[in-house]
Amino acid sequence: MILLNATDISKSYTASPLLSNLSYAINEGDKIGLIGVNGTGKSTLLRITAGIEDADSGKIILTGGVRIGYLPQAPAYDPEKTVLEQAVSYLTREIAAEGEYKCKSMLNQLGITDFEKKMNTLSGGERKRVAMAGIFTNECDILILDEPTNHIDSDTVEWLENYLKKFRGAIFMVTHDRYFLDRVTNVILELTGGRLYRHEGNYEVYLENRAAREEMVLATERKRRTLYRRELEWMRRGAQARTTKAKGRIDRFHQLEESKLVVNNAALEMKSVSSRLGKKIIELEHVSKAFDGVPVISDFSYTVLRNDRIGIIGENGSGKSTLLKLISGELQPDSGSVEIGETVKIGYFSQENEHMDKSRRVIEYICDIAHNVKTEDGYISASQMLERFLFPPHMHSIPVGRLSGGEQRRLYLLGILMSAPNVLLLDEPTNDLDIDTLCILEDYLDSFAGAVIAVSHDRHFIDRIAEKTFVYEGEGHIAEYPGGYSDWVERRAAGLAAEKNAGKSGGKTAASDGKQTDSTSQTGRTDAGRPKKLKFSYKEQREFETIDEDIAALESAIEEVDGRISEAGSDYCKLQELTAKRDELTAALDEKMERWVYLNDLAEKIEAQKSQRVRELYVREL
Repeated sequence: MILLNATDISKSYTASPLLSNLSYAINEGDKIGLIGVNGTGKSTLLRITAGIEDADSGKIILTGGVRIGYLPQAPAYDPEKTVLEQAVSYLTREIAAEGEYKCKSMLNQLGITDFEKKMNTLSGGERKRVAMAGIFTNECDILILDEPTNHIDSDTVEWLENYLKKFRGAIFMVTHDRYFLDRVTNVILELTGGRLYRHEGNYEVYLENRAAREEMVLATERKRRTLYRRELEWMRRGAQARTTKAKGRIDRFHQLEESKLVVNNAALEMKSVSSRLGKKIIELEHVSKAFDGVPVISDFSYTVLRNDRIGIIGENGSGKSTLLKLISGELQPDSGSVEIGETVKIGYFSQENEHMDKSRRVIEYICDIAHNVKTEDGYISASQMLERFLFPPHMHSIPVGRLSGGEQRRLYLLGILMSAPNVLLLDEPTNDLDIDTLCILEDYLDSFAGAVIAVSHDRHFIDRIAEKTFVYEGEGHIAEYPGGYSDWVERRAAGLAAEKNAGKSGGKTAASDGKQTDSTSQTGRTDAGRPKKLKFSYKEQREFETIDEDIAALESAIEEVDGRISEAGSDYCKLQELTAKRDELTAALDEKMERWVYLNDLAEKIEAQKSQRVRELYVREL
C-alpha cells in the first residue's frame, strides 16, 4: 500500500532550481535511504515530504490517517527545560496524556536517566537522544530522519539501528553512515543530476546498480565518440546541405557535437598533499585532564609514529575531542606533557567551523590558504583542487555563506588539506559530509604521507582508515587495540564470552591451559591480579643492544647515497638506481625507528616494574 505519493516536486532558493519535477512514493514497509552529494537538496526534500516546508510546485498526497514523525539534523530545544519536559514537548496531542511514562521508558533505553537535568547542560549527542525519545514515542506510520547518526556515539548508533530494523512503519532518511544504510534500508533513492533513481535493496545493491548504470553510460559515450569521428570526417570533406538527407546528417552532427557525457565527480582523485616529517613526531607522557573534578584522560602515554592510522571511539562526553585538543595545543594537560616535533605541521579538522569568513567567495577562501599545492604529479591550482573536491567551476565565485552546511564542511576540509599538514587530527569528519566526499577522503588518507588520528562514530570510516583503535573505557582510561572498529567489537565479544564461561566454571579462566587470554595481554596482569612480569625475549634483547648502531649505519648509508646523487649530474640511469636505493634505505630506517620506540618503551616499563618490586620488598622488611 502506498502511504505517501509525491508528484513533480520542484523547489528553488535562487535562479537555479534545487529540485525539479521529482516524483517518488513511500510504500508500506519501505525503509528508504536518500543519498546524494551535499547541496543537491536532500534535507530540503525531507522537509517538504514531512510538511515542514512547502514546495514551489507539485503535490504530496498522504493516505488517510497516515502520521509522520520528523527528526531534523539539529532538533530545536529550550535550554531552560528539563530533559523530560523537552522530550514530552515533541509529543503529539493524541499521545500527550500517557506520553510522559512512555518518554521515560524511551529515555532509559537511550541511556539518559537524569530526567531533571537542564537541556543547556547536555552535549549535542545527548540533546539528539532526547529528541529521539520524544519523536519515537509518538505512534508514527512514517519516520523521516535527517542524519540521525550525527553526533551520537557508537553504542547509540547500534541501538538506533536495531530499533529501526524492528520499526513496523516506513522510514525515509538521509545518512552518510554506510554500515547503517546497509543494515537498515531496503530501498535506496539516489538524487543525482537533478534526477531520482530508485534502487530496490540496501546500500550494497545500490553500489552494484550504480556501477552497472555508469558502465552503460560510458558504453553509450564510446559509441557517440565513434559516430562523431566518422561524421566529422564527412563534414571535413566539404559536406553541403543540398538535399534533405544531407541537411539532416549535418544537423545530427551538430547534435553529437553538443552532447556530452555527465561524469560522476566522485570518481575523481584527490592527490595526497603533505609536508616533510622528521623523526620526532608527537610524544604524550603521563597526560591527565579533568573538568570539574571529573577525569576524562588519566595518565595516558603514547608516541605517535610516522604513518600511524588511529581511530578513537567512546561514549559522548568521554573526552575524545579533548585528546585532539591536547595534541593540537588548544588545551593544556593538568599534568604530564605533550611534545611536538619541530617538523610537525598539524592539520586540525574540528567539529566547529564558525571561523570561516562567510563573505569570502569559495575560490578566495582556498586561495587565502594556498594558490597551488605540490603533489607527486606536480603542481595543482586551487581551482583544480576545488573541482577534485566536487566544487564545479560555476560554484567558485559563490560566497561561502550561500553553501549548504555539508558543502561548507567539505570546503573547510579541503582548506585543511591544502595547508599541506603531515599530521591530521580529524574530529568527527564524517558529520555533515556526503558519502561521495567520504570516499574521496578515505582514498586521500590511503596515500597520505603522515600520521592520521580520527575521532568518529562512523564504524565504516574507522574500519576503513584505522590500523589501531583507542577506546575510552571510563574514568579517563584509554585502551589501545589493534585494527578498526569491527576488530574491537570482536575482541569485546570474545572477552565477554570468556568472562561468562569463567563464571560458569566456578572462577576458572579460559587461560587455564597456560595460554594467555586477550584480556590478560591487554591489561598486562595475571589471573591472580598481580602485574605480569615484563621482560625482553632473547631476540628482543639482542635487537635492543644493537639497534642504535643499526640506525646510525642506515643514516650514514643515506648520507652517502645523497652525496652520490649530487655527483650523478644528468646521468638518468644512475639517478634512477640511486633514488631507488635511497627509498629502500629510508624505508628500512623508518622501520628501525619504530622498533627503537617500541623497545625503549618496553625497557622503561621493565625498569619501572623492577623499581616498584624493590620498593615493595623494602616496605615488607620494614
